Order: sequence, then structure tokens, then C-alpha cells
Amino acid sequence: MPPSDDRYQLMMQWLETDLGLAIKSIQPASSDASFRRYFRVEIGHQSHIVMDAPPLQEDVRPFIRIQRLLAEAGLKTPMIEANDPEKGFLLLGDLGHISFLDALNEDSVDRHYGSAMRSLLALQTNLSIAESGLPCYDEALLRRELDLFPKWCLEAFLGLDMALEDHAILSRTFDILVQSALDQPRVVVHRDFHSRNLMMSLEDRPGVLDFQDAVIGPITYDLVSLLRDCYIEWPPQRVDDWVKDYYASLLKHQVITRETDIALFKRWFDLMGMQRHLKAAGIFCRLNIRDHKPAYLKDLPRTLGYVTTVGQHYPEFSDFIHLMTDRILPATPGKRPS
Repeated sequence: MPPSDDRYQLMMQWLETDLGLAIKSIQPASSDASFRRYFRVEIGHQSHIVMDAPPLQEDVRPFIRIQRLLAEAGLKTPMIEANDPEKGFLLLGDLGHISFLDALNEDSVDRHYGSAMRSLLALQTNLSIAESGLPCYDEALLRRELDLFPKWCLEAFLGLDMALEDHAILSRTFDILVQSALDQPRVVVHRDFHSRNLMMSLEDRPGVLDFQDAVIGPITYDLVSLLRDCYIEWPPQRVDDWVKDYYASLLKHQVITRETDIALFKRWFDLMGMQRHLKAAGIFCRLNIRDHKPAYLKDLPRTLGYVTTVGQHYPEFSDFIHLMTDRILPATPGKRPS
């Protein structure tokens, strides 16, 4: 790292002076869509991860608290070995180099998604939402997320001139999506349960990362994050089969009752995915414009493609789908990746 990187110098001082550790090697491990970044450090014969979360932009306290909750629920999470919330540093156990995204293929996906869905079921059944202390994924948050789409994707990135009728179509669409989310049973929601945040493990459960934004929210949110991943896509019939299997598991564990039939559950799943993907599209464009991280734009066509493909199955979205196919998708650079 360059000497002018003040956060890096402060991090090294924390490791070597405050913690008294002898660092054999250090290298960047990853960064993400936030202000956080990660370094892999070798201490003795063991590898560890250091999270650098600038306190003015990020707060590591939710990560510390939620890591404990998830571990108690039986999920595999990185052990917190040292922390300094005031400085914004965590020393974590290393869950390895290989994410699900790196390992998924036609032959492995059923096995890996099976382990991921078992971990998700543990998250949804082993934690008391009343005792978790997590915030609620409420209407205000759902609408703030949806508003990212017109602000950052349609206007700031695509430069579309949205007429009053266009805004009215978006408003009606958002109302339907928000109500569907609020109608669902509430569970603990990881909120970013996808292939980049699930790490390969020798155990029959993935390592789970990036959980600091967990909330109490809709039962299908994490499932659609996994099965309609912004970063990798699977055939619709295969996704439907996974959804049916997970629905059966929820029934078996009495998380839902048969009053929620598979058709309703599938509708919740589809509309939750539309909400998430519209939010994600806005975030990808914001990352490009505000944070100078253009790499996420390659996933924008896939993300918007999900919205259009799913929305076509529901007549109440016909005006919105026309808006997508007539104006938004033609203006979107790139084509939908496989």
C-alpha cells in the first residue's frame, strides 16, 4: 500500500502496536460495494482477515453483534478475534479464498445451493425475531431502496427524461411491490445472501459474510437473493424447482402454514425479486457515478432482465413492462450476460 494511505498506516499500527502481532505478510483480499475493504494477513502459520471500515462511513458494531447472533443460530461466520469500533478495525478468522460464485457450475450448483438453503433455513428458524434486536425492514426502507432506481439508474446513468406518466407508472409499480413485501411472514433477513457472500467450506454449510445489514423482513428476500443472483443466472425451471423444495422445508418446520399455498409463495418470491433487482440496478449505477466503481455495470443488463422477465407474468405490471421494454432496456448499455 502507498505510504499516503492513512487508513492503511493506522491499521498496521493497530495490528503491530496495539495488538502486538508479528505480521509475516499482508495483501488486499477484497473490497465491496460499501466503504469497507479487507486485507488477508499472515500471522504465524495462520491466515486472518482484517476489515477496514472508516468510522465516518461505516460502523462495525452491527457486524460484531450480528455475527454472534448468526453463529448462535448455527451459521458458519468468521470468528471475531479482535476489534476496535472507534478506529473501525476488526481482525477476523479467514473463511478462505473461494466464493460460491467461483465454484458454481451445472454439476455443483444443486449441492452448493442445497447447503446454502439449509443455512438459510437455520437463519429463519433458529433465531427469535423478538429477541434479535434487529431493525424492521419497513415500508420506509423498502421505498427508499426502490427510489434508487429512478434517481440513479434512469435519470443519473441513463439520462432518461421521465414524464409525469412515467413517474405515475413507477409509483403504482412500487406500491404493489411494497405491499407484497409487507404481506409476507417476517423472519431474520441477511439482506445480501448471494454467491459472492457465501464461501466454500469443507463442512456441509457455507461460510457467510457481509451480514451487518441484517433486518427483520420478508421471508422470501434471502431466497430470491440466492436463486436470482445478480451475478449468476440459472434456468427458470431450475429456480422454480428450488423454490418448491424450500417451500416444502418451510412447511415442514412450520415457518409457514398451508394457508400460504405455493402460488402465493411464488408470487411473493417473484415480486420480492423485482424489488431487490430494481434496488440493485440503482446501486450499481450509483457505484459507477458516485463511487467510481464501474465493474458492477456489467451485471446491470442481467439485473434488469430479471425484472422484465418476471414482471411479464403479472398483468398488473403491464404498463411498467412496456416502460422497461420501450425505453429503459434499449437505453441500457450491454446485453444480458449468461
